[in-house]
Amino acid sequence: MNKFSLLSLGVLAMASVTSCEEDSSTGSSLVQDEVEIIMDSTFTVTGRPVSNDLVQSRTVLQLLGSLKAEGYGTLTSDVVCQYMPASVIDTFGVKAEYIDSVKLILTMYKDGFAGDSIAPMGLKVYELNRQLPSPIYSDFDPTGYYDSANPIASASYSGLIDGADHVAADESGNIYKDIMVTLPKEFGVRLFNRYKESPNTFSTPQAFAEWFPGFYIANSFGSGRVTRISSNMVNVYYRSVHKIADTTNPRDTTLYHVGSYLAVTPEVLTNNNISYTMSPDLKEMADNGETVIVGPTGYDVEFTFPAREILQRYNEDSGALAVINSLTFSVPVKDIENNYGLTPPPYILMVKKSDKDKFFAKSQVNDNLSSFYASYNSVTRSYSFSSMREYIIDLLKKGEVTDEDVEFVICPVLVSFLNTATGMYSYYSTQSTVVGAITPYVTEPVMAVLDLENAKVDFTFSKQTVGF
Repeated sequence: MNKFSLLSLGVLAMASVTSCEEDSSTGSSLVQDEVEIIMDSTFTVTGRPVSNDLVQSRTVLQLLGSLKAEGYGTLTSDVVCQYMPASVIDTFGVKAEYIDSVKLILTMYKDGFAGDSIAPMGLKVYELNRQLPSPIYSDFDPTGYYDSANPIASASYSGLIDGADHVAADESGNIYKDIMVTLPKEFGVRLFNRYKESPNTFSTPQAFAEWFPGFYIANSFGSGRVTRISSNMVNVYYRSVHKIADTTNPRDTTLYHVGSYLAVTPEVLTNNNISYTMSPDLKEMADNGETVIVGPTGYDVEFTFPAREILQRYNEDSGALAVINSLTFSVPVKDIENNYGLTPPPYILMVKKSDKDKFFAKSQVNDNLSSFYASYNSVTRSYSFSSMREYIIDLLKKGEVTDEDVEFVICPVLVSFLNTATGMYSYYSTQSTVVGAITPYVTEPVMAVLDLENAKVDFTFSKQTVGF
């Protein structure tokens, strides 16, 4: 514990302020109030790894491929997904026979993979023949939901960007590549005819899923890479024919179009069907009590936060006038050796153990009372939860601390942000970033050891002694 004193007049409260007559000398007898800022970092944290075999994707990111890494194990992932249909399909001057081709477009960003960039990989596409369950988890087995003997499309692809076809940049300058999978032209014809016959089928994703349950996209050959698919859509390439009214030379003109008929969006079900066989070395570490965190599935870390000890320290030494200044929690990280450069997760979520399932099921974000997030700092090799003040103040107001209040779980997550502007006019507006979503981390294989033995809980409060 470190402590120092600071001379001040009424920093925390005005309890010592008095009034006096203009010609009075009473004020000269007042003793200056003493303010002490107490900083305590003597608290300890203990934890344990817990198996986490089930993950709800809750994201449009899709993992496709197979990877075997020393020190990590073997992970395979394929995809089942529903689609959001276009609410309006162009039918002006268009007939079903004017559909020329149909493409499933899977978009991956540069370095959007774990593993070997040049390893050739293959995929097959199957139509689902029944509705996907909801909720759906990472251990979902698609057997019985498709006809394994009748894939409707296949393709091969690599993780290379430089020199590849269908490469472009988004508005932020990020480079991406489209993996183009040729679907049967008849599939586009079926979509077009259904829209003309029953437009209501395309009115909601639920109505559309009743007619078309979706696709199963499976790894067909190859290993050594798991690719992150950031966008999944179906484009239909077609032409329209229009008559040109010309008394001297009546004729037709043909225009060529592309229409995005279907897309995976947050409103529809999509799932990464993940199979993970853990490395014996990694399992041995966990069995020996090392607090390993492994994703997308594998291990979370459960631990007891020392809130009782913090409040005891505060109540024993705070006095009548005191203010809690801050509470932070930083956790050092140890890398786990592997041959594919797998790293710690970029973000982790610390959430009350009793609230974890509800947090993801209800698509919540951190409230800094029962849930907190931290980003990985590659310089300090640590995570830091810096906004825990409201949590300890809330417990102080409750007057008691239950086991539920202090039992937490840490798991890998993906944090998405939104940029917001305040102010009536753009010249005077200010930009700020807020958390838009926190979802389970299904982006790529990650792992690390959370070094709880050397974790640091820093608690700071100020107290005032009033003197006369």
